Amino acid sequence: MRDGVVLATAGHVDHGKTTLVGALTGRDTDRLAAEKQRGISIELGFAPLRLASGGSVSLVDVPGHDRFVRHMVAGVTGVDGFLLCVAADDGVMPQTREHMAVLGLLDIDQGVVAITRSDLGDAAAASAAVARLLPQGTEIVPVCAPTGDGVPELREALERLVARLPPRLREGPPRLWVDRCFSAPGAGTVVTGTLWGGGLAVGDAVTVLPDGTGGRIRGLQVHDSPVERVEAGRVAVALAGVGRAEARRGSCVVRAGDPWALTDRLGVHVEALAGEEGIPRSDATVQCFLGTHEGPGRVVLLDRRHLDPGEDGPAELRLAHAVCARPGDRLVLRASAGRTVAGARVVDTDPPRGRPRRHLAERLAVLAGADATAITELRAQEAGTLGLDDVDDAPRSAGSRLVSIGGRLFHEAVIARVGDQARAAVSGRGATVAATRAATGLPPAAAAAVVTGLVAEGAMTLRGARLMPPGAGTIGAEAHTVSSALASAGLRALSMRELPGITGLDEDAIASALAALRDAGRVRRVEDLWFDAAALEGAWREVSPIFERGPVGIGALRDAWGVGRRHALAIAGHLDDVGLTKREGDARVLRRGARRP
Repeated sequence: MRDGVVLATAGHVDHGKTTLVGALTGRDTDRLAAEKQRGISIELGFAPLRLASGGSVSLVDVPGHDRFVRHMVAGVTGVDGFLLCVAADDGVMPQTREHMAVLGLLDIDQGVVAITRSDLGDAAAASAAVARLLPQGTEIVPVCAPTGDGVPELREALERLVARLPPRLREGPPRLWVDRCFSAPGAGTVVTGTLWGGGLAVGDAVTVLPDGTGGRIRGLQVHDSPVERVEAGRVAVALAGVGRAEARRGSCVVRAGDPWALTDRLGVHVEALAGEEGIPRSDATVQCFLGTHEGPGRVVLLDRRHLDPGEDGPAELRLAHAVCARPGDRLVLRASAGRTVAGARVVDTDPPRGRPRRHLAERLAVLAGADATAITELRAQEAGTLGLDDVDDAPRSAGSRLVSIGGRLFHEAVIARVGDQARAAVSGRGATVAATRAATGLPPAAAAAVVTGLVAEGAMTLRGARLMPPGAGTIGAEAHTVSSALASAGLRALSMRELPGITGLDEDAIASALAALRDAGRVRRVEDLWFDAAALEGAWREVSPIFERGPVGIGALRDAWGVGRRHALAIAGHLDDVGLTKREGDARVLRRGARRP
């Protein structure tokens, strides 16, 4: 039998829920003096139920009075099944219907019905009436708790129920919604609740949301028995470092470091109850119940102006107080008049702000669908240039618009956009490789891959350390003449005054040729001299071993290059400007981190 099963009672006030729990467990779950004096439950009660198989389940006894439905909702949230009580002498009553509606909205559809006070009324008639509210196959057992009649049969029905119940709310990291908080001698602050998600262990660091108070699990108990670890079900947690004010009812205890974020906006699918007024208008104010949290919120319908009874549709739920939520969570929505009117299933915990309602409705439709690739595409598009982790099991069906680059997953529309940004960066006179990568806005590995791909497909050309537009490296005959002259001159660079006599071209033609060669990265201007770019690269390779030995004067550089003082000073100044060397007094030294040839 699975551990950690939790069942909750349900039913109209004074239909014998607490008496029946006492007959099943031997415990009186009414703790308050007011409860004993008035004979009705006001707060939640808890008791372990031992089964014939040797296992046990937790019973949560909820109030039945209509004034305490909010306590009922807090008690049934997170349970696996229900024990509905209907008195034979009363039959189905208003709170019977509302409790069953709440269970349905929370997707709790399996349970057992006890027809209580079967000695005082027509159990068969009550059974027939309640059967119309139940899923097919739900067992109905007549009982009389004071005499014990039917209690063994009810135990057997509960045992069969527990054996077939599927696990609920076991996904994700652990959350403990607090339904009680008190101080105990030697334990300090103690909270109780039904555990959702994964397990908790003694010693775990925890955070109490929404306050954000950090603490540590000092001790754990399941039905008054200490345990070192708990995986599911009802649990009492002694917290070190947390006061009662921070761990009040409605707060949520989570493991420190787990990826929880508080949110006051939820993208949801709303389902209005049949027979109620529904959501009368968009922006209607309701009381929202998630876990044991209760607070006001507004329902913003995304595809219509109002939600009629029995209808469902997408909506944004705007909460007055932030909650700890994840997709799949169920909420109960109650009107200000104190009636349950709808339920909601969380689809998105971080809906974008400022978008048209139509866009938000379409977005929720994708997230609520079963197409994993479409969901990943949406997430990738919204992630933009940051992208998503490219895990091996990321869904990518045929025709997917997902692109894997540099260890990240991007939407193809994002890659197309950053490709345009890279082309724009190199248009005109070009840009360095580093500047072009930066223009994409992508992470480094992805940016490098995109730029390399653009070069490979001919969208830009690499010339030296610069990227140029396609065709920028192609020069005309006049530029070729000038380039040949500068290449022949080597490190004895030429000025504009010298080039006409060497090339036979006029100054306008030379100026145009030099501009084209410079844009192509083939020549460089230093002061009033024009150098062949390859010759300047060679100048650095020639003298870098000398700088390894220490400071170098201009005379030594002049001799190494075989040029006059004017050209040596120009070349040395160029090395300073590009960050390879720096001047110290009459000599130059190697800059720290300068690249070696």
